[in-house]
Parts: sequence; structure tokens; C-alpha cells
Amino acid sequence: MIVVVNYGMGNVGSVANIVRKVGGDVRISQGPEDLRGADKVILPGVGSFDNGMKNLRARGYEEVLVERVVRGGMPLLGICLGMQMLTRRSEEGSEPGLGWIDADTRRFAFEPGRQEPPRIPHMGWNTICVVQPHPLLGEPDRPRRFYFVHSYHVCCDRPANILATTCYGYDFTSAVVKDNIVGVQFHPEKSHRYGMDLIKHFVEDL
Repeated sequence: MIVVVNYGMGNVGSVANIVRKVGGDVRISQGPEDLRGADKVILPGVGSFDNGMKNLRARGYEEVLVERVVRGGMPLLGICLGMQMLTRRSEEGSEPGLGWIDADTRRFAFEPGRQEPPRIPHMGWNTICVVQPHPLLGEPDRPRRFYFVHSYHVCCDRPANILATTCYGYDFTSAVVKDNIVGVQFHPEKSHRYGMDLIKHFVEDL
């Protein structure tokens, strides 16, 4: 059973639908106790970092996630804000993140005086470059395109945690990994066949 964490900050219905489309057994959580019976968990997210962390904690999810994911080794996929909350902190606010990835979340900052700098937020289709093999994305042998909507991106301390990068004005980390924890900055649920392929790998291979 895959549980999509419903803490009031994500496209939980769309995420659950794409899991069903690839044959996964999925439910949307009604509370933290639902995570205790999960085999895998998806942490989606749309909105601000502080509100996301406050909602996650106020609804009692953080403690159970630490128990099941960090201590128990249950696979977790963070999506967009859900990936950013895996880091220690964000320039978007002051709340501490989960801190499971040695990284910080920073706003896009382009060189001063640059002619026609990229617009913020980064919105639309873009290509990822897979930098290490992983069951979620397979071998780094072909370009894949996904749908992005974000103004902040994750900056990892350790190259070993970088799973994929994307260029938008400069290269930034668009997917992270640490043991049983993976995160993607883009939205698989909006990325058609590429997104379905990723979710299928999460359902079947992690």
C-alpha cells in the first residue's frame, strides 16, 4: 500500500490518480496513523515552505514519518515542496525542515546585470540530467522532460545526494536521494508519460 500524505499542501488527488494508473495500490491519508500500515509513502506539496512544515507538524505527521521512514527504512518520494521539506531550511521562511538531506533550499539568484534573466518562477517543461543510476530514474543514458513550477531549489552539501540536475539559468538539483528517501522538484503527476514512468518505477522497483 502506498499512502499519499494529506497535510493540506499538495495535489493529493492527482498524485493518487497517477499511482492508480500505473497499477499501484494507493490511498490518501486521513491522519498520521494511516502511515503505520503503509509500505511506501509519497509526500507531495504545493505552497510555501513554512506553511508546509507547520501543517505537517500540527497534524502529527512528522513523528510517524521519522519512525517509519528514517528509523524503519520505508521508501519515501517527496514531490516539489515535499522534496524541499526534506532539507534543513529554506530561504522562503524560518521554520526548520525535516533535515533528512544535508541541504538547504534557496531562491533562484541569477547574475546581476544579466540581460533577460530567466523568469521566476521556473514554470513549464524542462529536461533533467540523471547523474547517477537509480531505480527511480534508471540509467543516466537519455534525456527526460518533466513539468516544473517553483521559485526555490535544493542545494546539497554532498554530490552523493544529487540524483539529477536541470538547467534554468544555471544547473540546479532537480532530484535527490539518500538511502530509501528520494525527492523530485518537478511534478510527475503533470508530466504525462515521463511522470507515469517515474511513478511506475517507484511503485515496482523501490
